[in-house]
Amino acid sequence: MSKVDTKLINTTALAYLGDAVYEVEVRRRMMVAGTENVDRLHQMSVKFVRAEGQAYAIKQMLNDLTEEELAIVKRARNRKIVSKPKNLAPVIYKLATAFEALIGYLYLNKEDERLDVVISHSIEIIGKRVENNERKTEQKYT
Repeated sequence: MSKVDTKLINTTALAYLGDAVYEVEVRRRMMVAGTENVDRLHQMSVKFVRAEGQAYAIKQMLNDLTEEELAIVKRARNRKIVSKPKNLAPVIYKLATAFEALIGYLYLNKEDERLDVVISHSIEIIGKRVENNERKTEQKYT
């Protein structure tokens, strides 16, 4: 398969694919880490696949993206929202969609090494954020 023409591809379709690719990879990594309880797997995975985490991760990674990746992210982020997201600020939704579009783009172009780097970095960023939030919550109640 040849490289995806970034100017022709629908970023919403890329995000649709990227959402599935990212979620499967997060679940795979949770299982490989040794968690077998399905409820626990779900609890752990949700922290990484939530729109808020994805939006935070992409904002942190913007300076690390190539020109082409940044173009995809900007196009996806700036695309008009057709349906209003429930219980989510539009800016968060747009950033999460941009993150997922980047994942879909890398997957379609078979840029496996780069895809692994981006997913690993996002998991690291989100994981640190989750840890900090959990610590703050614990301190609040102790």
